[in-house]
Amino acid sequence: MSAADAGTPDAGPADAVAITALAGTAGSARAAGGTRAGVRAVAYGLLGVLVLAAVWELYKLLGPADGWSLAGARVLPRTTDLAMPHVWEMATELGTPLSSATGAPALAVAVLRACGLSFAIALLSWAIGVVVGFFLALAMQRVRIAESAFLPLVVLSQTVPLIALAPVVSSWGSRIRVGPWEWDAWMSVAVIAAYLAFFPVAVGALRGLQSPDAIHTDLMRSYGAGWWQTLGRLRLPASVPYLLPALRLAGANAVVGTVVAEVSTGLPGGVGRMIVEFANFASSAPARPWAPLLGAVLLGLVTAGIVAALGVALRRFRRTEVPA
Repeated sequence: MSAADAGTPDAGPADAVAITALAGTAGSARAAGGTRAGVRAVAYGLLGVLVLAAVWELYKLLGPADGWSLAGARVLPRTTDLAMPHVWEMATELGTPLSSATGAPALAVAVLRACGLSFAIALLSWAIGVVVGFFLALAMQRVRIAESAFLPLVVLSQTVPLIALAPVVSSWGSRIRVGPWEWDAWMSVAVIAAYLAFFPVAVGALRGLQSPDAIHTDLMRSYGAGWWQTLGRLRLPASVPYLLPALRLAGANAVVGTVVAEVSTGLPGGVGRMIVEFANFASSAPARPWAPLLGAVLLGLVTAGIVAALGVALRRFRRTEVPA
């Protein structure tokens, strides 16, 4: 029986061209939708910055000069020029020279240089934390007794105060020598920041690797698929909605850990050390100490942007996203 007798005529060349054109149109529409979504996200981000600046100035205008305290604890901050400089004063301060020396760079340039060093350490710490956390999650998923043994220790590890851990790591690291190679101070900062970054990855990746339903794992088993095949074809794709929020938290932890560790270990050149140094200008130039703080915020935004780029690359697996 021919295709015409069955009521389903064969598709000719014209139909093939039409189908190709429709597919191209759909792809273009998806690309245009993605571009519009990206532009919309940037616009909302800029709007959020403007709203935050407006709220800052509004509170400075209407808030009490001495703030407001409750039971001896200050609840609302003071609105004096020393405590809350105007937004435009902070922006103007970024263009002033770092010092009175001839040829001194602008404050914004010095902050960006410090952010460059801190960002390099934070990025390395984030990568180390992701690798350690992910492989730890793999071990806990593969061996059930490993989850029972390691997961409580992973949670317990985050109860150690970072301000107490930093001097210990710095002291131990300074004693490490392998031939001509010596432990540098920035390595202690990287280890401390990675210590904070691995935790959300380990927990999020474990949740993601365990997320496939039993019917799916039974199906893979019925196909004769081994653990590695099941991992690559089922568990890893299923873990993406859980892993991306964990990567964002790990990036934020790596930035916070880097800044705090720079303060605790006294590492020069980073934005953490700059925050401590510029605190001395709080009375003479109240807008200046806010410059390195803005630099630390910039580090967090750049790290979040990197994770967002990873999310775009893995968008085929992001039908849903589970909060961390």
